[in-house]
Amino acid sequence: MEEAALPRLRRDAALAELEREDLDLYAVDELESRIVRLETEIGRARRSIEKKQGVRSAAESLFTFGKA
Repeated sequence: MEEAALPRLRRDAALAELEREDLDLYAVDELESRIVRLETEIGRARRSIEKKQGVRSAAESLFTFGKA
C-alpha cells in the first residue's frame, strides 16, 4: 500500500512562518545569528535571480540573432 502524500506547502509558507514569530523571545546573539542566516539566504536568492536573468538574456539573444 502506498503512503499518503504529504500536503504540499505553499512556496512562501516558511517565510510567512518567520514573519509571525515573536522575536522578543530571542536573545541579542540569537537575533544577530538569525540576521546572518537571513542575509545568506538573500544572497542565495540574488544569485539565483542573476543566473535566471543570464539564461533569459542568452535565450533572447539567440532568438533575435540576425534581426534588425
